[in-house]
Amino acid sequence: MKMNRNLLAVGAGLIICVVVVWFSTSIQGDERTYEIRPQVAVPYGYTPTLDTSRVVDAYERLVQRYMDLTERNLTGISTDVQGIVKRLDSIDARLTELSARMSRIEKALGIEEPKNPSGKKPNKKPLPLVED
Repeated sequence: MKMNRNLLAVGAGLIICVVVVWFSTSIQGDERTYEIRPQVAVPYGYTPTLDTSRVVDAYERLVQRYMDLTERNLTGISTDVQGIVKRLDSIDARLTELSARMSRIEKALGIEEPKNPSGKKPNKKPLPLVED
């Protein structure tokens, strides 16, 4: 008996929830549409050339700002590249010193330089050196 009451209470609660949801969706109705009529007034003495000159001026300011931004970015890149070039020059100088040192050591020990260490021809030509 108590089980039947619980089932009836749950069933009634479920039915009430379904009815509430059904009414809430049916109350909303269809989509609403609005009609908007813009009212634009043209001021007295208006000429299209005034707008054109303002647009051209705005465009020139925009281009000038873009050029300034580009110039700043290129200056930053130039600074970075100069730092990289200095670092590569120091690495090149150090490698030249190491190569000369290895040559002196090989000469002192009587080791001959191999003509082609691996016995194969290189696949690529070496890159040319660029002098500033």
